[in-house]
Amino acid sequence: MDKEIKLLNQYWTDIYFALHYVHEEQISHQAVRILQWIDKTNSSSVGNIADYLKISHNTASEHIKKLVERKYLLKSRSAEDERKVVLQLTKLGEVVLKRNTSLDESKLEKIMQSLSDQERLDLINSLKLLSERAQ
Repeated sequence: MDKEIKLLNQYWTDIYFALHYVHEEQISHQAVRILQWIDKTNSSSVGNIADYLKISHNTASEHIKKLVERKYLLKSRSAEDERKVVLQLTKLGEVVLKRNTSLDESKLEKIMQSLSDQERLDLINSLKLLSERAQ
């Protein structure tokens, strides 16, 4: 199993290295993780982000402030509880997140076109299974 895990990690990093988008903006790894956290969870609390990144509440607040200034995030108050801050990605934030975490769709399309129908189905099913089990 250890060998399979190492191979899977090697394949994953090879895939990302070859197929990622060209990064056009200067953005820190932590900032990308904050955008990803907000996108993937329905939790936008500064405390939850701080816990996730293992940083202080103040540091998380500073990161969020910069992301708001760069227009990647919108920050507002909850309609149900004015004490709660609601964070959501802007359209620009969605684009920046995609470019920093996703595979380039035009590169993927070329590869998918080179595969047989069965190979495409096998690939999709394998990645779907891994995604479901990861969650």
